[in-house]
Amino acid sequence: MPSQPNAHSPQTPGIAAGRLPPEDIAENFADLAPPLSPHEAAVAADRCYFCHDAPCITACPTSIDIPLFIRQIASDQPVAAAKTILSQNILGGMCARVCPTETLCEEACVRETAEAKPVEIGRLQRYATDTIMARGEHPFTRAAPTGKRIAVAGAGPAGLACAHRLAMLGHDVVIYEARQKGGGLNEFGIAAYKTPGGFAQAELEWLLGIGGIRIEYGTALENELTLELLQADHDAVFLGFGLGGVNALGLGDGPVRPATEFIAELRQTKDLSTLPVGRRVVVIGGGMTAIDAGVQSKLLGAEEVTIVYRRERAKMSASRLEQEHATDAGVRIICGASPKRVIGNGSGAAVEFAYTEETETGLRETGETFRLEADQIFTAIGQTLSEAPQGIALEGGKIRVDENGRTSLPGIWAGGDCALGGDDLTVTAVAEGRNAALDIHKSLA
Repeated sequence: MPSQPNAHSPQTPGIAAGRLPPEDIAENFADLAPPLSPHEAAVAADRCYFCHDAPCITACPTSIDIPLFIRQIASDQPVAAAKTILSQNILGGMCARVCPTETLCEEACVRETAEAKPVEIGRLQRYATDTIMARGEHPFTRAAPTGKRIAVAGAGPAGLACAHRLAMLGHDVVIYEARQKGGGLNEFGIAAYKTPGGFAQAELEWLLGIGGIRIEYGTALENELTLELLQADHDAVFLGFGLGGVNALGLGDGPVRPATEFIAELRQTKDLSTLPVGRRVVVIGGGMTAIDAGVQSKLLGAEEVTIVYRRERAKMSASRLEQEHATDAGVRIICGASPKRVIGNGSGAAVEFAYTEETETGLRETGETFRLEADQIFTAIGQTLSEAPQGIALEGGKIRVDENGRTSLPGIWAGGDCALGGDDLTVTAVAEGRNAALDIHKSLA
């Protein structure tokens, strides 16, 4: 849904820039989890049992050999550890920052089961990958040229992982990216305090060090660039363009804006003290996008921020750790309430909600309602394909693929958020892009 006219401008009543001094905003958006020092990394690594049948590996969507890389850190070999990580997940640096490790590898950790305190796998992964990137080293080289040329639509996590693996295997890759900047979700859709210092772009440039990959920016898969044209000029095509559309709230006029749009603007704003934010902010949704929009609104100086989710708290897709981070930041979370209508505009706006309850036949309204005043309303109720490529079979609003990422059209693969399956995580997109690349390589042999 497009944003309302002037819904986020400084002139809109109740929405203003500079609610906090620049130095306070800079502190608020500093690194959420500072990196480990070598000594801290050694101590953290020493807690690992180095399980032979490690459940943490199974819990990782990219199947990183976690005990091996932690053992390498413990023996003071962070570069070797990084190579172990990156051989499975070329975006391991970003994933170390944004993966919900608390529900993946760390939840499966034997230390978590025994002591409720897992090995800090995510922070150890960051220590290793930061070390190799700081040295400017690229751990892989290209195989002998194959003479094959593959098109990748989208320079997000899935597209980049696919392109990198194909380049390693000796193929030439052209990435067609609609925006003027690569990175996809990593650049435009993740909270700024998780990836400060321009890390997404630094990792992108580092990844391209493999060679054999060219990115054509400002080129969308639309009328001027059809699947037919891509197939005619390339030996295979991978679609990894994410989800460009957003689900509409459809509850009347008001200062309503997609949370994804707000987060993208925030990520591209150099001076956050100039970014307007409401005094009273309401976020509708229960996933990571809702949490990121709510927390960042608070960090920008919003006085009241409320996230409202229609089901019970245990069913929020945002992890418990992220929910706690939001409440620690001063964000209120209300569950069991569904939006009914938006009333008014600007500083006079409010959202009316109906309380809900879970029943055997599904969610139902109780008949009780309440209102939240808001001069800024963000919707985080899911994304959709902005435009499905012609001729490709869809399922559940996404591109239907098999276990190797093959679509219904020969010679075309897909992965990441635009494809069916997975859980819309960076790490899952990386796994799908990498696996599709291996299948593409196999098909071209």
